[in-house]
Amino acid sequence: MRNEHDKDNSANIGRLVTLLFGLPWVEITAEVWKIGKKLWRGWANEGMYEVLEYNVTYELKDVKGREAHFHKQEKVRYVQDNIISYQDQAWGEGEILLNYLCSPGVKADEYQLGHKTLILISLQGMKRRGDTDEFNIEWDLRNAFLRPSEYCEVEISHRTKKLSIQVVFPKSRPPRQALIIENTRRKTHVLGQEAVRKLPDGRWRVEWRTDHPRLYERYILKWDW
Repeated sequence: MRNEHDKDNSANIGRLVTLLFGLPWVEITAEVWKIGKKLWRGWANEGMYEVLEYNVTYELKDVKGREAHFHKQEKVRYVQDNIISYQDQAWGEGEILLNYLCSPGVKADEYQLGHKTLILISLQGMKRRGDTDEFNIEWDLRNAFLRPSEYCEVEISHRTKKLSIQVVFPKSRPPRQALIIENTRRKTHVLGQEAVRKLPDGRWRVEWRTDHPRLYERYILKWDW
């Protein structure tokens, strides 16, 4: 008798599960859950602004790699209200952040976080959602590119639409080979001759561009010279 009772209970549970999962609200709940997760991921990754264009240039000033200049042009659109500051970041070997300049805004603070130096820029005003700014930031480097094989990198910390990285070389020491490395994905791409251009003044430039770079990826431009 007990076995028959257990069988009846199992059958009843099976019918209940079938009935419940056959109801439309179960499908609706599942869809709501999926949409909710997507929205949450979007909000979590939104940050204070999105980057419309991000252009980075390293200029090697001498054949020994002792003196260099960095310039960053970053066009951003704010996605929150009441933004009063912008955070810049830098890292690298040798002496960096020499003769630091930024526009718009003024440098308000600087502190170390691991291998990075974070720079707080006061916007000297309040930005609202939808406002745009184009930041031009530059500094000098010393003894940063002394080896025959060197690199520079860009870390994507906000949603970005367009990215370009370029390195300018002295006319008497052009690059022999250049690569792009996607650090997180562990992928390497050899840059062809189309990425190398001789400038009118005789110097050489390696440039790499991409649309919609991956969030939190580190793009490394490595070269032999």
